[in-house]
Amino acid sequence: MYELLAQAYQSRLRRYRAALLRVRREGPGQIQFWVIALLIGICAGVVAIAFREGIALLQTTVYGETDEQLHSHLSTLPWYWVLGIPVLGGLAVGLILWRFTPDGRGRSVAHVIEGAALGHGRVEKEAGLASAAASLITLSTGGSTGREGPVVHMAALIATKVSDWLRSSDMTARDLMGCAVAGAVSASFNAPIAGALFALEVVLRHFAIHAFAPIVVASVAGTVVSRLWSGDLPEFTLPTKELAFYIELPAFMVLGLVCGLVAVVMMKAIFWAEDIGDYIQDRLRLPIPLRPALAGVLLGLIAIQFPHIIGVGYETTNRALAGNLAFWTAVSFAVVKAAAVAITMAGRMGGGVFSPSLMLGALTGLAFGSVATAIFPDISGTEAIYALAGMGAVAAAVLGAPISTTLIVFEMTGDWQAGIAVLVAISLSSAVAVNMVDKSFFLTQLERAGRHVAAGPQDYVLCTIAAGELMRPRGAENGASDTQSWSLVEQGAFLTRSDTLEAALPMFEQIGGTMIPVVEEQENGPPELLGALFQVDALKAYNRALAEVAREEHS
Repeated sequence: MYELLAQAYQSRLRRYRAALLRVRREGPGQIQFWVIALLIGICAGVVAIAFREGIALLQTTVYGETDEQLHSHLSTLPWYWVLGIPVLGGLAVGLILWRFTPDGRGRSVAHVIEGAALGHGRVEKEAGLASAAASLITLSTGGSTGREGPVVHMAALIATKVSDWLRSSDMTARDLMGCAVAGAVSASFNAPIAGALFALEVVLRHFAIHAFAPIVVASVAGTVVSRLWSGDLPEFTLPTKELAFYIELPAFMVLGLVCGLVAVVMMKAIFWAEDIGDYIQDRLRLPIPLRPALAGVLLGLIAIQFPHIIGVGYETTNRALAGNLAFWTAVSFAVVKAAAVAITMAGRMGGGVFSPSLMLGALTGLAFGSVATAIFPDISGTEAIYALAGMGAVAAAVLGAPISTTLIVFEMTGDWQAGIAVLVAISLSSAVAVNMVDKSFFLTQLERAGRHVAAGPQDYVLCTIAAGELMRPRGAENGASDTQSWSLVEQGAFLTRSDTLEAALPMFEQIGGTMIPVVEEQENGPPELLGALFQVDALKAYNRALAEVAREEHS
């Protein structure tokens, strides 16, 4: 009997291994892909929960309270404790990023978008893990950012590992990344619809049918994991209110415009603070580990007077949604929160911008609603509706994701009846912000780093094609003559093997020729001539790449 069971087990194991080898060699079929998407969604949901619980555990250890009641609790702690914890946390973050990342920067949603567009559907592994650890410490020790950005990047790490193991094509790897992101977002917010649309709208930046089904499967899986752990409860709770606010729609339109401007100010403040931080670090030759520690000093000083800046900020967001803050309190909290977010991000401490934008939007909406309901008390609803609409409007403008943010707000609050107010505010805030930044906070980050993803594939695919891949080797029958090549080299018109079409196409127009020599520069002596890139080959490769992107986005 034992031998029969052993033989059956060995037979099944052989078939399992053969199936895995076939998947790695040929790629997964549709059913197999859905199974993989399901597993990735489950893993992403587990990671999201583990990250949230890790923050709660470490936060309780250092502060004695979790984020839900942290701001009230901080007022009972001695000032030196409130000041010292962010400094020590910043120093720990700096040491981690200095040791495990090449540039001392944490990885975020922007790097996931870059990985999908330019990185063959993959992200950096070691730097990503270091960034997750840095964000965990940041959010537990006084950083004023959000937990969703790190969770999205951690999910992308799971997809990268699976894609590498399966030797997936670029398109398959991007779809797997979308599955992981959907599972992480849905688990973070208990929002399966919004999680799926966030992956499509923000990360993949298309709504192709072939990606939709597996991403939905992963999103639902992430939500199920979240609900099994914490129950089917909305993230925020709104008070009961009258919904006869249709006559107020012009006020929500104005709120949308205001929130768009607030979102732009928040984003510009982050980038301005980052530039100031770079300048100070260069002038003082500040070591990488000390930059987050210095940011921790500033955050600690602010937190002594304004403890609401510490952590994710859900307690203050709930108070705003409940209308439990006065006008000037909401305004001052919003200003200080925006400054704290800018300091945290400029200090390279880790974390995301989603939760801060929700909090800033709720405070903005509450302040606006206080004025609107005071001016028109007979025809106004409650301030909570304005806080809800403001929360969605600022977040949508910052993320550049009006569709998924609308659904996230609905699913997080469970209040679908206020949909018209939220939609009106989000549409106008997004219209304002998109004309003042490069479409979103993440895409502006990439643009500042020289990654032209915001303009679309017609720009960024140029960065994916290297001259060394297309050049005709030196001495080839259809290649360029040495005399012509060296003549252009002497004029300074040449490329290296790693230069991309982003540099090559403008050079073709500049020299007015049909080919550019490709060289390998030497430390001592003249460069070595490797071959030449012809304009016709470059244009053919560019057209093929664009056609491939179009096929993926419309398949």
